[in-house]
Amino acid sequence: MSQLAYRRVLLKLSGEALMGDEDYGIDPKVITRLAREVIEAQQAGAEVGVVIGGGNIFRGAGLAAGGMDRVTGDQMGMLATVINALAMQDALEKLGARVRVMSAIKINDVCEDYIRRRAIRHLEKGRIGIFAAGTGNPFFTTDSGAALRAIEIGADLLLKATKVDGVYDKDPKKHADAVRFDSLTYDDVISRDLQVMDTAAFALCRDSDLPLRIFDMSQPGVLLRILKGEAIGTLVRGRTPGH
Repeated sequence: MSQLAYRRVLLKLSGEALMGDEDYGIDPKVITRLAREVIEAQQAGAEVGVVIGGGNIFRGAGLAAGGMDRVTGDQMGMLATVINALAMQDALEKLGARVRVMSAIKINDVCEDYIRRRAIRHLEKGRIGIFAAGTGNPFFTTDSGAALRAIEIGADLLLKATKVDGVYDKDPKKHADAVRFDSLTYDDVISRDLQVMDTAAFALCRDSDLPLRIFDMSQPGVLLRILKGEAIGTLVRGRTPGH
């Protein structure tokens, strides 16, 4: 535990991260690798909460743009995150971890209701907490759900796993001269419109002074390296540099 720079963290994974090279759904090899990373971090002494998006199964905003009722679409998206949470629970438990899935919408036959104090107790008891169904409300992304849960459980750091190794001034896949930031303030991110998370999530983190690290989860062992204090990816925090 003394080796770790962060005691309690919330890891945000996109639903797409579970697909691997597939076009849809969940790649068992990928979810097992991600589960190993989470367990490695927990065995080192960290308390780990996880939020997973649902974009590998369903995107409510996309169908809303095509004419579906937005509330209905978002509710379907919440159910997709529950599916991913149960899949991650299974992968973690097969590797010997103790896990609890907690949902922001009532779905008691398959997982617990999200209750803040109970969630914290699970973490304190050495269980990995997977928080499903976003905030439980339409019009909010799972990024906002991750920020909210991180603040509620008293996380020392919010970790957002992406397909790139940090935040750039422009899309590095399209622009060879894109510059990666080692650190930014939340106000920088919002004013520059660096769309890595939605503005509501950034504002929640900023107002609660919760640091956020954005990184590439595809590197083996990267999660534990970050928890030990390595400056991997981009750190976003505070209103002024060094705050």
